[in-house]
Amino acid sequence: MSGAFEALVKREQASIMNTYGRYPLAVARASGSRLYDLDGREYVDLLGGIAVCNLGHCHPGVAEVIAAKAQELVHVSNLFYQREQVELAEKLKATCHAGKVFFCNSGAEANEGAIKLARRYMRTVKKRDAFEIVTLTGSFHGRTLATLTATGQDKIKQGYEPLPEGFVTVPAGDIEAMDKAVTGRTAAVLLEVIQGEGGVKPFPREYLEAVAKLCRERDVLFMVDEVQTGLCRTGKFWAFQNYDLTPDVFTCAKGLANGLPMGAVLATDAVAAGFVPGAHATTFGGGALVAAAACRVIDIMNEDDLAGRAATTGVYALSLFRGIQARYPRKIAEVRGLGLMIGIELTFPGKDVWKSLLDRGFVCNLTQGSVLRLLPPLTISQDDMKAFAENLREILSLIN
Repeated sequence: MSGAFEALVKREQASIMNTYGRYPLAVARASGSRLYDLDGREYVDLLGGIAVCNLGHCHPGVAEVIAAKAQELVHVSNLFYQREQVELAEKLKATCHAGKVFFCNSGAEANEGAIKLARRYMRTVKKRDAFEIVTLTGSFHGRTLATLTATGQDKIKQGYEPLPEGFVTVPAGDIEAMDKAVTGRTAAVLLEVIQGEGGVKPFPREYLEAVAKLCRERDVLFMVDEVQTGLCRTGKFWAFQNYDLTPDVFTCAKGLANGLPMGAVLATDAVAAGFVPGAHATTFGGGALVAAAACRVIDIMNEDDLAGRAATTGVYALSLFRGIQARYPRKIAEVRGLGLMIGIELTFPGKDVWKSLLDRGFVCNLTQGSVLRLLPPLTISQDDMKAFAENLREILSLIN
């Protein structure tokens, strides 16, 4: 470790709350699919700010929009009409079946908004006392009190009891358990079509179709968390489009403004009627600067066909990783994913492998203790994916 890095760590420890298990890396700058540390060393980024920088870091087209808008209009609050916000909503609607959009600042806030919308829609539009939100084990929906309660992982809930009422968690993939959980008190089912923090676990089409059908039959809302999967990551603009689903409500954030904090709740016109002036609000959500940046992000995604690129590069990468699995079946339990959302599950704790990859100049994530999670910029090259695969193979070959 360099002296500059060690000095920065000490300064942080003296000033910032200890809530993150930081990587042993301080990033000084970034470009495309590359990160550079304080000493100028280059790293291949296969994490993309945790599925945020889908266009790559510091995309010049987005940077130009941010610089120009910062001199024109940054923030006035949602008491005013803003051209940039309307344009962004129109662009998002053009990608899907949604009729209305609510803008916010993060994925957790988007999911919180979806939960509020579901409850209020049931009570004020449907005139039913339905308030429960059904979620799945292994899920992750955020860290506000409501969204961590919705999350199906006990480890993030410790110390925050008592948790809010009105949430039911059922075993993921078990349609019989879901059938029993959806009752007259249920307002909505909320799920990820591919669980990200849970270990990059795509659900079978049959299960997702069964849940959506159950929601229709019971007249409850079918809601999808697209915070990590959305915005071209899985080979379609929205992950649910891989399964021909039409959720009543879905959420996004992360890649929406390619690094600026932004989230959104999208809903059908019918369900959006659950919100009226004063029912839900945010000071910063959808401000002119972030909305203008997000407009450019969506344009670039469409112009460059990043969904198609993610699909093609993803197929290539999955083939490479499954080849390594075939060579080392006792070391890799499973390779799974869709597009450029990929999980490589090891048969043993993966921290040493993850650290060896970092030492070799490859940044990825380790989730659930043994899953190497890859969420690279969608612009990453196949050569970079091949180099990562070759280094992973070499590392595994050295493990007895």
